[in-house]
Amino acid sequence: MAEASIYEIHDPRFRNLIVTSSGLDELHSGCRWAEGPVWFNDANQLLWSDIPNQRMLRWTPEGGVSVYRQPSNFANGHTRDRQGRLVSCEHGSRRVTRTEADGSITVLADRFEGARLNSPNDVVVKSDGTVWFTDPTYGILSDYEGYRAEPEQKTRNVYRLDPATGDLTAVATDFRQPNGLVFSPDEAILYVADSAASHDESLPRHIRAFDVIDGGRLANGRVFCHIDKGVPDGIRTDMDGNLWSSAADGVHCFDPAGKLIGKILVPQTVANLTFGGPKRNRLFIAATRSLYSVYVAATGAQVP
Repeated sequence: MAEASIYEIHDPRFRNLIVTSSGLDELHSGCRWAEGPVWFNDANQLLWSDIPNQRMLRWTPEGGVSVYRQPSNFANGHTRDRQGRLVSCEHGSRRVTRTEADGSITVLADRFEGARLNSPNDVVVKSDGTVWFTDPTYGILSDYEGYRAEPEQKTRNVYRLDPATGDLTAVATDFRQPNGLVFSPDEAILYVADSAASHDESLPRHIRAFDVIDGGRLANGRVFCHIDKGVPDGIRTDMDGNLWSSAADGVHCFDPAGKLIGKILVPQTVANLTFGGPKRNRLFIAATRSLYSVYVAATGAQVP
């Protein structure tokens, strides 16, 4: 029997994005801080991070959960590039890496203007192959999710990396703690979460939107929405342009205009989420100690 109570309907349109008979499944527990889920359709598997435990885990429908990589350099967010390779943000090494087909690791970025990055947090890859990532200080605030250190960067930035040339550009420098990020389905808008209220209630707990100009610059930054419980962390979009955000009470869904239309309530604070499954209609949710999933009527926008 499905638990109808997991859904909060704030706008009738949300009913078209969910499957009310689908309940919330707990696929795994025992993490310290689950983060960064990424779906591999060609391997029928999900990878995600358990940051404080210094490991990346793998889930498959047939085999359940196993350790994918340990130690993980306190890896946080992940995505795939257009060749299907894993791209990861590592708190411990303060870098963005790519896992090659043979399992070797390529460092994509670890410094900007000669100074070490803070602690890369989350990452997306645009259709042109460029890698966009956020760089707050969460991984150097203590020894729990990385190694305590003083920041070398003057600001906490959003970056664009061109892997072909190695050029790294700070495309946004006015965030307090940039966190999750995602493109709209047509890549005309980049959404970036600012989760600074996690450590100071007076600071932002919102998601900003930027127009993407000429494929590589950001303009017209504005507040897209606010999170009313906790802070925004990982975010995703569906094919209709709705934005799905992590929050303290679950997953919040906003329409393309920034209106909250519904929530999927989760028993633990949600850190990140991704659409997966063969039809990209299964929402995988990394929430504190556990990995959850729920089938939805929406289709995730990210590829591959």
